[in-house]
Formats: sequence, structure tokens, C-alpha cells
Amino acid sequence: MKKLILAASALIAVNLISCQPQKTESVEETVESTSAETSGEDQRPSPTEVKDGTIGNKAVKVHYGSPAVKGRTIWGDLVPYNVVWRTGANEATYLDFAEPMTVEGKAVPAGKYSLFTIPKESGKWTVILNSDWDLEHGHFQYDEKNDVLRVEVSPVWEESSSERLSIDIESPGLVLRWEKLKLPIIIQ
Repeated sequence: MKKLILAASALIAVNLISCQPQKTESVEETVESTSAETSGEDQRPSPTEVKDGTIGNKAVKVHYGSPAVKGRTIWGDLVPYNVVWRTGANEATYLDFAEPMTVEGKAVPAGKYSLFTIPKESGKWTVILNSDWDLEHGHFQYDEKNDVLRVEVSPVWEESSSERLSIDIESPGLVLRWEKLKLPIIIQ
């Protein structure tokens, strides 16, 4: 009886494996910007965005949750001033540098880094790269001792408003936009 059960189990396993879609090889292209992942697992209020691009011929990827304003007061309320913010929604936002880069003039080795900011009511904001990049609860798991870089960046307040948070790979490197904020981060 045991042999019959084992044989039936093996036959079922072979059939399941043979019915799986076969992987095909593909060539990856680097594009300036890709649209949001639209898989069923990412149907959440702040959808995941993944942007691939190049800065000075070096590959860069940014992965973040894109919250919407939805009529809320963002700065100083939803995102408090003078507190570390995960700079996105859901899991921590992270950058992936294929090669060493400079961020606001400071050297950063190739690798993956979570991106945090400390918004200020006036003056420059603090931009942080942290070696713990795979944080599923964003700033709740943030540990300052793992900071790789802290720099000060001047925000620009614009007349037009962006409903969804976007982080784009564009001149001068990375540009964050949300509500009336534009935060350009120089990366070379």
C-alpha cells in the first residue's frame, strides 16, 4: 500500500511540475522609468513603483511605495517635521547603485541603501542612506548606527501639486515630488 501511495504522489508531483509555465531567457533593458508593478499582490493604497535608469552611465534603481495626497495635509501633519521619514509608504524606499556614486558630493559604494529624510518646516532637509535596505516596516526599524550617509538638501516649493509621491531618476540625479514639494538630490 505504501508503494502505491508513493507512486501516486510521485506521479502527481511530475504532473504539477510539467504544468508550470516554463521560464524563458530574456534580455533586460535599462529604461528611464517603468510603470508601477500591477501584480495582484500590489493592489494597495500606496502602490509599489520601481524606476530604473542611469546617472552618468551608471545603473540606478529606486523602489518605493507611492502614497497619494487624498486631500490630507502632508507636511507637518501626515509627515511630521524633524522626524525620520521612510520617504514613501509601506516598506522602506531603497536605492540600488550598480557602481560607486557620489551623493551631494560624498562617496557611496555600490550597493543597496534605504532612503530616509528628515523634513524641516524651513531650511534644508536631511537625506539619509542606510545600509539596512530591506525593512518591511520602514522607519519603525530604522537604526541610525547603520547610516552610510547624511547630507543636507534644499527643498523647492512649487505652485503645482503632485497627487502621488514620485521619485524619478533625472537631473541632477534623483528628484522626489509630492504635494508641492520638489526635493532634488545631486547624484553623480
